[in-house]
Amino acid sequence: MFGSVGINPSIEHNFHCDLGYNIRVGDNFYAGYNCTILDMAEVRIGDNCRIGPNVGIYTSGHSNEPKDRNKSGHAVPIVIGNEVWIGGSCALLPGVTIGDNSVIAAGSVVTRDVPSNSLVAGNPAKTLKHINLKGI
Repeated sequence: MFGSVGINPSIEHNFHCDLGYNIRVGDNFYAGYNCTILDMAEVRIGDNCRIGPNVGIYTSGHSNEPKDRNKSGHAVPIVIGNEVWIGGSCALLPGVTIGDNSVIAAGSVVTRDVPSNSLVAGNPAKTLKHINLKGI
């Protein structure tokens, strides 16, 4: 169903997507219950990524102008790095990149890029702290 899949993927019930073939996941991918990926553009997900329940990853959007809004749309790719954790009920909006080793706190709405080694939370998501990888 996906464009490419690494080893050991695990996807819980009620997974939804637009096309499927625009989704590329790395090794040890996990998606919790009710995950939705609207993949009208490419969605690349790195190795060892975990997605909590009720997460939406949305590459597509529509015009802000009311006239003919339903007749036009756009799609922008989303990239999720390696070793990323996305908490339950998060939304990732078109065009965002999530850097390696980052954590997206539950309920966050990601509207812009997240640097590697960051913990972000909120609506819109903001960086709360830098994750120190020393000693790993």
